[in-house]
Amino acid sequence: MNGREHYIYILVASLLPFAGVVAAVVLLWNSLVGPSDIAVFVIMSVIAGLGVSIGYHRLLAHRAFKTYRPIKIFLVTAGAMAGQGPPLIWVAHHRRHHRVADKPGDPHSPYFDDQAGPRGVLKGLWHSHLGWLFDKHLTSDPVRYCPDLCRDADIRFLSIRFLPVVLAGLLLPGLLGLALTGTLAGFLTGILWGGLVRMFIGNHVTYSVNSIGHYFGGRRFDTADESRNVAWLSIPSFGESWHNNHHAFPRSARHGMRWWELDLSAITIYSLEKTHLAWDVIRIDPAKLRMRADGLTRVGSGRAAPHQPLRPLAERGQASTKDRGPIDVADVE
Repeated sequence: MNGREHYIYILVASLLPFAGVVAAVVLLWNSLVGPSDIAVFVIMSVIAGLGVSIGYHRLLAHRAFKTYRPIKIFLVTAGAMAGQGPPLIWVAHHRRHHRVADKPGDPHSPYFDDQAGPRGVLKGLWHSHLGWLFDKHLTSDPVRYCPDLCRDADIRFLSIRFLPVVLAGLLLPGLLGLALTGTLAGFLTGILWGGLVRMFIGNHVTYSVNSIGHYFGGRRFDTADESRNVAWLSIPSFGESWHNNHHAFPRSARHGMRWWELDLSAITIYSLEKTHLAWDVIRIDPAKLRMRADGLTRVGSGRAAPHQPLRPLAERGQASTKDRGPIDVADVE
């Protein structure tokens, strides 16, 4: 997509699901929602939500585990069905975000212009939530930030065919609704609930990690950014909202690091590992966790803290694009 095509896509992908939510509210008001609609909504929310959290984020962006090619393709396709962007572009933006989180160059920081007062806060939250996606001049070059994925034929294919995959993500819940009800009405309401409403709610949950997750919530680790842990978002985000934990240990397959920090994506990854469908799952040794926490405290906390970002993957030499032996769990990629 070029800048204009991306702008049009984001506009349509924002307005059409919102219209679907309005239609869904009307149906709810008139008690015209059946069990099949709820079932399709839940099924598609889980597929797309885990696709973004596990496929796009933990597998592609951070290489937190390895898996077989068919599972990789399934997870990334599920992530594309969420409608948040082609995998190459999504990962490039995300790796760039981690390099300079809440500092100049961050694609979606709520502190992008440091305007004071309530108006500045609202402007920053809007920018980090959705406004940044409408920036026609924003580019995060995949060749620079994710050359490993640019060489992956499957990821290139899914990025090029992103729009058909999104459309398939709207058609599939319609077919599920048809299968459950055997009626045209079930097909149409399946598209509404499992397609448009699911896309609206799921995407705004992800956007909330970017906005709320850098402004409100607790901080367990003194990271050089403003990332926060937002407990109430943990279930709908599949564990993504333990955001401060994630910024402290970006490569960890688990974001919820205390026993009570529910992380559905981590549970799924560990289940894949137990069934020998995933391997090389990145875990944090408790001793290393404590050492990292102590080190961050000594350096300083927040976006004003000193920070020297790693160079993008493409600029680290040939060895960095291959398996490099022991992995530093604090590595942003």
